[in-house]
Amino acid sequence: MQREYPKLTDKNAMNFFLEYEKENKENKVRITTDFGTIDIQLFDETMFHRANFIFLIKQGYFDNTQFYRIVNNFVIQGGNSDDIAIADRRTKIGKYLLPPDTKRGFLHDRGVISMPSSEIENAYKLASPYEFFIVQKQGGAHHLDGEYTVFGKVIHGMDVVDTIAAQKTDDGEWPLTNVYIRKIEIIN
Repeated sequence: MQREYPKLTDKNAMNFFLEYEKENKENKVRITTDFGTIDIQLFDETMFHRANFIFLIKQGYFDNTQFYRIVNNFVIQGGNSDDIAIADRRTKIGKYLLPPDTKRGFLHDRGVISMPSSEIENAYKLASPYEFFIVQKQGGAHHLDGEYTVFGKVIHGMDVVDTIAAQKTDDGEWPLTNVYIRKIEIIN
């Protein structure tokens, strides 16, 4: 069976998404969890990050990943899992980083979706196009401004974000009970 897209690398990802975003203009998505749904409006201004997210959704990448890091009154972070099938999906799609796109004026207000997308010395801030976080903190998390790329905002379902953020975690901020992203789909 012929692949519809190249295996993505740091060398070809930006050109791929530049072309991909011309034909794939969708900008509203729904995250389905066991706690309810979260609807997100993606920003056209951060086109590479929007195109990347839409591409991964269309590949089914996020299905059965998890909100694997939860910090109540800060963020919920998703798009990963310790399931080997998720690692296999990443390997199939490719290994690449997206450059930061932090100069669009978007701030880490409550309800924004952001991607760790700048290469910073701290290991937990390394870029990953497969992961994202939603700011849950009242008043926002503005110390993150300029370090991570905000590429959308929650338009419905902040109550679900708050419920997820309230789940008990271990000392490593992993939820004691897995919080699955059952699917992410494009909506109108």
